[in-house]
Amino acid sequence: MQLESAAAVRTSAAILPSARAGSSRESIRGVQIVVTATRSRVRWVLLLLIAAAAAYSQFATETSVDPSPPASSGSDFARLFREQQSGVIVEGIGRVAKVLPDDLDGSRHQRFILRLDSEPSILISHNIDLAPRVAKLAVGDSVRFRGQYEWNDRGGVVHWTHHDPSGQRQGGWLDHAGRIYQ
Repeated sequence: MQLESAAAVRTSAAILPSARAGSSRESIRGVQIVVTATRSRVRWVLLLLIAAAAAYSQFATETSVDPSPPASSGSDFARLFREQQSGVIVEGIGRVAKVLPDDLDGSRHQRFILRLDSEPSILISHNIDLAPRVAKLAVGDSVRFRGQYEWNDRGGVVHWTHHDPSGQRQGGWLDHAGRIYQ
């Protein structure tokens, strides 16, 4: 049996407490256990970082939203309403006329009514299972939006005000108090 230095014995014992001094085979196993445990920790850290990056990218605000005036005016919405159009991608701006209770049937939606610069008013139905809730929304607040217009006899609904989780189409957004929700 070959004698090891005192430092090697301490290192071996620290790596694998059951290792006997002079047993190089058990010391190697101990190193393998430490390496395996370290790899496992590294994998967990990488998985957590990937999950955090995915969550951030899903809920991060998009800074590339065009700050120019909306593409659709109130008269465009009046025409869509008058012609009972649906499935039209629209952009606009309005003032919150009423904050409604959330729709909790199926996917959860934050709902509020926007008064545009012309009649009719529209309902915004914002999916809060796919996008963050619009914070501190109050009557009188200005909200810019992009989404899909669906006709109804009360003025219409704008939904798809969020990113497309499947990446098949351009998503929508809401802009409230300088923050983009998508």
